Amino acid sequence: MAEIERIFDRQLYLISAINRTNSKTGFSDTATISDAIAERDVLGKKRDLLASVAEAASVRQDRYSKSEVKFVATVPVAQLQKQIDQLAKRFREVDTKLQELNWKTELV
Repeated sequence: MAEIERIFDRQLYLISAINRTNSKTGFSDTATISDAIAERDVLGKKRDLLASVAEAASVRQDRYSKSEVKFVATVPVAQLQKQIDQLAKRFREVDTKLQELNWKTELV
């Protein structure tokens, strides 16, 4: 039980130290690491959602007769894919810089 208590105390210390470090360490002229983590997370979620929309809009259905229902995309898939690509690129850029700072930054 004492070992369990020590492990959780250490975990609490590390999480608090990481959060303090992230909120005090600059990522850019106007943002901290915490800001960049939030941006990266939102970029990833937005990219994933738009990718799901694009995939659903790109469903191809072979019709065997004119009486079958025809599926028509209601969103501009090509334009959506460009936006997804831009989000993915920005995600990679932010993530790469975060990884670099992770190696270079000492805990507060």
